[in-house]
Amino acid sequence: MNALDNNRQLTPAEQRRKEVFDAKCEEMYEKGYTKSDLTFSVTKANMYAVIIMLPFLIGFMVWFFVVNLNRLSFHYGLIDFLILIVCMVLLTIIHELIHGITWAAFANRHFKSIEFGVVWKMLTPYCTCSDTLTKLQYIIGAAMPTIIVGIIPAIIAIYCNHFLLFLVFWALIAGGGGDALIILKILQHRSKEKECVYLDHPYECGVVVFEKDNWETYG
Repeated sequence: MNALDNNRQLTPAEQRRKEVFDAKCEEMYEKGYTKSDLTFSVTKANMYAVIIMLPFLIGFMVWFFVVNLNRLSFHYGLIDFLILIVCMVLLTIIHELIHGITWAAFANRHFKSIEFGVVWKMLTPYCTCSDTLTKLQYIIGAAMPTIIVGIIPAIIAIYCNHFLLFLVFWALIAGGGGDALIILKILQHRSKEKECVYLDHPYECGVVVFEKDNWETYG
């Protein structure tokens, strides 16, 4: 059990991924890499994700009301709100699919490296990649869902003056907080080594980075 979350028992899927992860770590050690942990528990991720996204959420809400101040309309019924909930569930699934599609495009084994699931205790869906990726590849895969199903459609909803749809996409921007937190953690990590690759942690939020001074190339 990772020290970051001592109270959570691993599910069978997490235990299986841990065994694959441990084998990958051993392989990387044998190749001369060192490992740095850039992870945090699901509990901490949910807490800090709200904090990190708050300025963006406030900014987008202000943006909506500034653009639509003279033409606001809030005539929605129960059916509209039921549709909103269904849309949020479907787009949350699409969010994870976009992670998978993007990382699969970069991974050596493509979709064989991708796994989807839900941490039911935290009601947190996830997508994980079992292949190592470069920093840019990992960041693109982490950011892409929030851009595609959050930021871009939220901007469109602002200029279409559709508040209910805006709320859906606004909530999906908030849902990208965990991804933003991982990206921030990666960008904050300063490596002195010449070669770095990133690997999803099997059950915590975040990645580990394998680093090696590639003397064959740079020595």
